[in-house]
Amino acid sequence: MKVMYIDCGMGAAGDMLTAALLELIPDREDLVRELNGIWRDGVETVAKSAKRCGIRGTLVDVLVDGRAEGEAHGHEHEHEHEHEHDHEHGHEHSHEHGHSHDHDHVHAVLSDVMSTIQGMNIPENVKRDAGEIYRIIADAESRVHGEPVGEIHFHEVGMYDAIADVVSVCLLMDRIKPDRVVASPVNTGSGTVYCAHGVMPVPAPAAALILTGIPVYNDEIKGELCTPTGAALLKYYVNEFGNMPLMRTERTGYGLGHKDFPRANCVRVMLGETEEADKTDRVTGLSCNVDDMTGEELGYAIDRLMEKGAKEAYVVPVVMKKSRPGYELNVLCDTSDREMMVGEIFRLTSTIGIRETLYSRYVMDRTTGEMYTSYGRVRVKESSGYGVTRRKFEYDDLKAIADKEGIGIGQARQMIDRG
Repeated sequence: MKVMYIDCGMGAAGDMLTAALLELIPDREDLVRELNGIWRDGVETVAKSAKRCGIRGTLVDVLVDGRAEGEAHGHEHEHEHEHEHDHEHGHEHSHEHGHSHDHDHVHAVLSDVMSTIQGMNIPENVKRDAGEIYRIIADAESRVHGEPVGEIHFHEVGMYDAIADVVSVCLLMDRIKPDRVVASPVNTGSGTVYCAHGVMPVPAPAAALILTGIPVYNDEIKGELCTPTGAALLKYYVNEFGNMPLMRTERTGYGLGHKDFPRANCVRVMLGETEEADKTDRVTGLSCNVDDMTGEELGYAIDRLMEKGAKEAYVVPVVMKKSRPGYELNVLCDTSDREMMVGEIFRLTSTIGIRETLYSRYVMDRTTGEMYTSYGRVRVKESSGYGVTRRKFEYDDLKAIADKEGIGIGQARQMIDRG
């Protein structure tokens, strides 16, 4: 299994992730030329070698009309949104932060950004990925500022150089195609950030909202280490956050930031292989107790939660305070779906509190095939792993045969087994 591990000990930003991923590509120069072939005239991605604290890596700049965005746009900071600032941010990659500029002041809304992405000569799945990442950013900005998503102005995220960052990461992830992406807890940095609304704490409110549910911390580093764009990219691509998995590392990439710190300012990405027998994954468990819902109401809630993507949803009888009988609702879901699933549980049940647990699961490989019998087509689910193989007929198909033949489910299964 191809595994990617992202070390976010110095946060994450779009240009740094682009640079680190580029180092994993054997034909890096060809890939940069390919990237530049999809941008509009006057926009160019430049990747060069540099060092931070003695570590050599790649530094990426997006040039607009031959100049880095900071040069082209000046440095007067009149920001609509807090993440568009670069005065004291840890990475000083000004294409991730807005500027007031006299000759190229862009006020893009989400529909403008989506239109730009759709017009690019890139695979449809890459367009979809880039669009979803911008929706994460727009949703966070909308909630922070209390404005409709469609009316949020992207002074920096809507700039073409920032679009280049997001699309570059999406293209590189599509090229590398990891089966699993793991990231360390994210260092957000500390201190304050200046914006049109005043002085804000680091992480900026939009980044903090995007990072909800993701393990984060800060240390002695002063400055913004994780930008909203970096946070959105992590939220979209990372399957789990935690320690580096057991893996045979094949390539390592260092994506450098533009500012020097006492520690090497870089995002490190490692690509390698894990044993196919390692079938563990991480899921979030959500549970709550209820004693004032009917069986029909709980059944409806379970059906809706499964439709929303829950991996498991079930109830067990419990005895609650004052010896009242009740039920414990348990839901397992992808960690990335945790916030959405919490909202659904509150909406569908009468609970006023939900418990959360992070689980590691051992899972078998599962496939679904078909077999044709004298009784008709029957779907077969096969599971294998850890030296065990199991086969199970699809219940709906067994039921159809049992109904047709006027027999029980067990007899229908035996008839299929006999051929």
